[in-house]
Amino acid sequence: MRFLPTDEQADFARTLRSLLGSAQVPAAVRAWADGEHGPGLALRSRLAGTGLFALAAPESYEGAGLLPLELALGFVELGRAGVPGPVVESAAVSVLLSELGDEALAKRFLPGLVAGGAWATLTLPGGSPYALDADAAQYCFTVSAAAELRLAAPSSGAALRSTDPARRLSRPAAAGGELLAAGPAVAHAAGAAGRWARLLTAAQCLGTGEALLERTVGYVKQRTQFGAPIGSFQAVKHRLADTLLALEFARPLVWAAALSLAPGDVAAAKLRCGEAAYRAAMTALQLHGAVGYTEELDLSLWLRKARPLRDAWGTPSECRAEVLRSVTPG
Repeated sequence: MRFLPTDEQADFARTLRSLLGSAQVPAAVRAWADGEHGPGLALRSRLAGTGLFALAAPESYEGAGLLPLELALGFVELGRAGVPGPVVESAAVSVLLSELGDEALAKRFLPGLVAGGAWATLTLPGGSPYALDADAAQYCFTVSAAAELRLAAPSSGAALRSTDPARRLSRPAAAGGELLAAGPAVAHAAGAAGRWARLLTAAQCLGTGEALLERTVGYVKQRTQFGAPIGSFQAVKHRLADTLLALEFARPLVWAAALSLAPGDVAAAKLRCGEAAYRAAMTALQLHGAVGYTEELDLSLWLRKARPLRDAWGTPSECRAEVLRSVTPG
């Protein structure tokens, strides 16, 4: 099987990369980390104009259809640029509402999510109890272990900071909120939303790793030691080559997972992409030396994303367990 994007898909990815390259994303990330959402919301509107968010909703609700492969390609570019906000969660909510089959709920929420007029965040049973960027999202959805879908009440506590300051976490209120639906249909839709969230996080990890490697390669070509660029040293070449191989071996797993959406395939993609991104972060930090620790350097924006993204929507141990279940008979 040939796991390569079509010309149309590649053009879409290039369009996103061009848009994000001119959008001053690092400034928006720093503002987001400080609680200033304006630049991030403006970026969301520009992304919506490309049709990115429409890829997670049916045409009957102003979407382009549920297209996981195209959406994964887009999320690689979001990870490469370091776009802030609950982008994965908003897409997962769109999938949840699409799979739920409740026309009234779909009409109520999907058009705004598709048009980029609203963010949504989400918690699911078995996942993290913390909602990402609930302070910036118009909607906070929760699914309980009893298969109840609720529009959660705002959290009364302050947002917590994760390892990545631009990932602001809060725990939705334990009680209250509007009950939207309950029953087996909710459980089914939540399972689909969780797989999409894991897939898109894997794609973000891949893009983050690519950004870290690209910046590190540029740095070692300029940084000199003993009268020569450090990129000419054999040990540095080997470290960069290992990082590149990890990313390239992870890439086809993302495409395979997007094509099948099978739990084991999605978990394998998340596992490999998360580990490859984390390896890229460790390589970048080591080869940049002391300057890699500084917040003023844009590199830090990606360094801080690698570990949280590796663990979001499925830690390595959880993904390994899912892969094992998928290949174990019975």
